Order: sequence, then structure tokens, then C-alpha cells
Amino acid sequence: MKIGCPKEIKPQEFRVGITPNAAQEAVAHGHEVLIETGAGVGSGFDDAAYEAAGAHIIGSAEEVFAAADMIVKVKEPQAIERKMLREGQILFTYLHLAPDPEQTRDLMESGCTAIAYETVTDRSGGLPLLAPMSEVAGRLAPQVGAWTLQKANGGRGVLMGGVPGVGPARVIVIGGGVVGINAARVAAGMGADVTVLDRSLPRLSLLDDLFMGRLKTGYSTAGLLDELLPHADMVVGAVLIPGAAAPKLISRAQLSVMKPGAVLVDVAIDQGGCFETSKATTHKDPIYEVDGVMHYCVANMPGAVARTSTIALGNATLPFMLALADKGWRKACAEDEHLLNGLNVHAGKLTYFAVGKALGIDVVSPSVALKS
Repeated sequence: MKIGCPKEIKPQEFRVGITPNAAQEAVAHGHEVLIETGAGVGSGFDDAAYEAAGAHIIGSAEEVFAAADMIVKVKEPQAIERKMLREGQILFTYLHLAPDPEQTRDLMESGCTAIAYETVTDRSGGLPLLAPMSEVAGRLAPQVGAWTLQKANGGRGVLMGGVPGVGPARVIVIGGGVVGINAARVAAGMGADVTVLDRSLPRLSLLDDLFMGRLKTGYSTAGLLDELLPHADMVVGAVLIPGAAAPKLISRAQLSVMKPGAVLVDVAIDQGGCFETSKATTHKDPIYEVDGVMHYCVANMPGAVARTSTIALGNATLPFMLALADKGWRKACAEDEHLLNGLNVHAGKLTYFAVGKALGIDVVSPSVALKS
């Protein structure tokens, strides 16, 4: 199979879909790997590294899309890239379709087979291709939130860990999953007063045992959030419903009870955001203010640490990429129900129910699409 990897063109996206090591593995499996020139530079991989791995360097994205049987990316294809997709071509990348009707429509019209990293599952019910980027985003959230809290950036001017005689920042993490655990770990490590909210009592028990009293936990309800928000310096939104639009957990009206200069960090922005006032931003212009509250809503947070993120993502996607290339998407998905869960679009049909519900589009069962 010809596996193509174009350079990412989303603003300030420095990751790349295939590492030289992954390219070498694919070549060893008998596949041809086509890398757009300069695709890996943002992650510290030059063209020579790919050539040494046996890949071919291609001069433009158009050539990569035209030649490849499967396109492997990081971020969802942008409008210009979606026009290059064709019927029967495999697209393997993050998609986040639920808040993006235009992308969904374009993928359906292209006739491609689109498999989304974020909906591939594992035996434990986890999301193995989302997890590494969730870990990165979770660990980044308190870091970028602390920067936003600085007075020069519009924040309250509060130091995360405080100093002797001055209390630390109060941080609320909504969601105790992969993002939430990692955000809590870093925020607590910075010395903040951290409270994690979740609706799973076993998860709260796990957090309590894991952090051994270094943070507080709470059962997530609207009433408890109302109690905590007036005292918060930072709120990290870390709630995920796989493949679906994120629930709105803080309304605009609730911003009025928050302290001027408090910070909201929305890690769920790829799925539409979990705050009513969230809108996607970029690393170039990451923050904005609404009713005195600062918002950090960068849609590709892990892109800021591109080398770490690229290697972590590549480690996770490699086995699935090889399965798709070795067996073809039909056989690979037929033999692996967890990979089949990643199927979002095939031959003009939407195949992921949560996306269909969010966008009001009829859905075909992925098992039916597999047989079509």
C-alpha cells in the first residue's frame, strides 16, 4: 500500500502524522511511504531522516494525496485538503466531527473511508489513540493556565503555588479522566489548591488514593459547581463524551460570579468546548476575555510541544496504521472491533452514531458499512 503523510497546515500545528521510525516499520512491511517535503520539520525530523528510513520525499501535498492509498495525518483535514480526498481512499487522523458539519459533509461527499483516532477503542473501554494527546493536553493545561493568570496576560495576577504567607491558586478540574488526572497532577505539583469533579464514584476513589490527600474531590453537580466557582482562580474543562459534542458545563451567566481575571482552560474545545463562551483559538492568539474571565481555548494544544506529542502519538497509531496497510481497511476492521469503532465515514455515509445525533444526519451502522 502507498501510505501518504502531508504536512499539517492548520495554524501553528507542528506535529506530523508519521515519524521516521514509523516510516521504517511500514517500509519493512513492504509498503511505500510518501512524505511531503518538510512535513516533519516542526517536530524535529528533517527530510533526510525519512529518506534514511526508506520513505520517499514528495514535493507537494497535492502529489501526496493523488498518489497515496491511505493518508495519515494528525489534525482533521482542512477545507483545501478535503478537496483532494477521493473515493476509496483511506483517511486515518483525528476528525472531531460532532461540532464540524462542514467537514462531515465534505468527507461524505469525497467518498473516502475516514477512520478517526479519537473513536478507536480498546478492551478496557479506553481510547488508546486519544489518550497520549489527552495526557499531553492535560499536563499543558495548568501550565498555559498559569501563564494566562499572569496580570500582563489579563489574569488575576495569582501565582499557582503562592508563597509563604500567601495562599496558592484555587484550581477546579472538571472531569477525572485522562485529561483531568494529568491536569490535576501538574496543578498539584505546582502547589495549587486543586479540586477534581467527576460523576463516577470509583473514579473519585481512585483519584483520592492516587494523590493521597494532595487534592480534593467532589461529585460533579451543578450545585457544587455553583459553590466552587466564586472562589476559583482557574477552571480546567476536561470532560469527554467519545465522538460526541462536549456538554456545556459553565454558562455565560455563571461567569458573573467568578473573580475578574479568573481563567477557563477548555481542553474539550476540539469537541465543541465545555463552556458556553468557548470558541477555538490558536497558539498565535490563544486567549480572549468574556465578562472579565479569561479563556484559553487552543484547539491543538499538544501542537505546542510537537516533538513529544508526535512521538507519543506515533507510538500509539503505528500498530493500527500497519494493520490497515497490511490487511486493507475492511479486513483490519473486521478482525478488530476496536478499530471498527474508529470508522466515522465510508462511501458517502456517516457511520458514527454520536456524530449523527449531534449533527442530525442519518447514520449507517459501521458493521453494515463494512459489508457494503
